[in-house]
Amino acid sequence: MKKKSGLMLTAMLSLGMLLAGCGSEEGASSGGGSSEEGKTFKVGMEAGYAPFNWTQSDDSNGAVKISGNAEYAGGYDVEIAKQIAEDLGMELEIVKTEWDGLVPALNSGKIDAIVAGMSPTAERKETIDFSDHYYTSELVMVVKKGGEFEGASTLADFNGAKVTAQLNTFHYSVIDQIEGVSKETAMESFPAMRVALESGIIDGYVSERPEAVSASAANENFAMVEFTDGFETSEDDTAVAVGLEKGSEFTEQINETLAGISEEQRQEIMDTAIQNQPAAQ
Repeated sequence: MKKKSGLMLTAMLSLGMLLAGCGSEEGASSGGGSSEEGKTFKVGMEAGYAPFNWTQSDDSNGAVKISGNAEYAGGYDVEIAKQIAEDLGMELEIVKTEWDGLVPALNSGKIDAIVAGMSPTAERKETIDFSDHYYTSELVMVVKKGGEFEGASTLADFNGAKVTAQLNTFHYSVIDQIEGVSKETAMESFPAMRVALESGIIDGYVSERPEAVSASAANENFAMVEFTDGFETSEDDTAVAVGLEKGSEFTEQINETLAGISEEQRQEIMDTAIQNQPAAQ
């Protein structure tokens, strides 16, 4: 009996030690570290809207590789996205997406955020959330240098002009504010509008100031028209923000990141982006 009791006691002690070991291991695996560590933060953008975002062939000037692509994305939006991902403790992944596909990609879970020079318009807010603004600009017109509209300063000066803007943007809707304008079919991208302007298909296109500066810097045949009497817009129309899924877990942290970037720093990032843009963009 003594021998059997001794064997039973030994077995019970061994079992207890085994269970204790399992408990310690479980506690170690569940403690410490960020819950996002090792995850990717998937950001959607056109990579065709310089200086906010563009496509290039290498990683120069801090460009980030585009997912599933041999090319890289650079620009103002990329720099903002890099800072956001760093603060989240996640690895940035750029997902190149056509403009019309950005919101569907976000709502389907293909991307975590839109960082693409997108304005938080009332219409968009019906389907997605937005962060605080990370850039604010004014609307201008891009025209042919030396053409009849280069000296324009008011909307009235574009009476009879052939004008367009990007498809599914508020830029296109404000053209209606120009009396007597010839409102041309909206175009899918800014590169397409630049080609149309170069070839004379249009006399001008509506844009934000950074893109217009970028366009005139990239092509000596383009000029930017800034208005003394311009378009009527809301603050949200002329601002850009990060697009997020309704109720996104990232909103609060992203707003903290954006709050830490001063207006001076934002302008420095934009000025650098304009300088670094590829000539073809």
